[in-house]
Amino acid sequence: MKKSRRHALGQHFLRDPNILNKIAAAVHIVPGETVLEIGAGKGPLTAALTAAGARVVAVEKDPPLAAELAKQAIAGLTIVEGDILDLDWPALMKKHGAPDGPFAVAGNLPYSISSPILFRVVDLKKAISRAVFLIQRETAERITSGPGSKDYAPLGILLQIHFEAKILFRLHPGSFIPPPKVESAVLLLTKRERPLVAIEDEAGFRKFLFAAFAQRRKTLSNNLAAAGYPSEKIARVLSGLEPRIRSEQIEIPEFAALWEKSGTGL
Repeated sequence: MKKSRRHALGQHFLRDPNILNKIAAAVHIVPGETVLEIGAGKGPLTAALTAAGARVVAVEKDPPLAAELAKQAIAGLTIVEGDILDLDWPALMKKHGAPDGPFAVAGNLPYSISSPILFRVVDLKKAISRAVFLIQRETAERITSGPGSKDYAPLGILLQIHFEAKILFRLHPGSFIPPPKVESAVLLLTKRERPLVAIEDEAGFRKFLFAAFAQRRKTLSNNLAAAGYPSEKIARVLSGLEPRIRSEQIEIPEFAALWEKSGTGL
């Protein structure tokens, strides 16, 4: 059977007003503040955000949904039809009257693009004060996990350097129309006053992390070797560590120290 456009986009609409109000409350909106909403859909979260006192710039990719949302004539709402991954978020906010400075982001994210959106949050960390996202539970657990967990991963590390990450609550599939095949969770990202660690070459550090976690069954040393890093430099950088150590055993500050020890490039 051919999938509908909305099903293909991974769109599942939340129907419980109590949960929607809890998500809006988690944004901690200052009355009159402008919030960027990703994937507005039919507008239930949009309405909850505006009811909490926000002006909302809502991005929706699906034209029929954007048109349906416009018919609701929600006060304080600006609708932008487009792909959130193709848009310049700070420029969009400025264009629609948001004051200069970091802004809040919220959204019931399509599961199919939640990771790219979260990487965009990493890239735009200076522009974002906080974010509240309804996402797949497994993704939320990868973001919030620490060393020793099977869910500890590069995206979570990169986000945790700049944001405090917390799962506020989990949702069963029955909370949505249509019900997804997985559980969901509400993730809160709150900007740290200062980064957990200072990384100068963030693009290089990101590449290093992806190499380190390329195959979880392998040791850190073997993963770096498989990525083409010189063996003699790997030995020097990892000196003092247990030879069979795996990446999921290493704390974030240790990763930063290894990167710095490598001379920002193995």
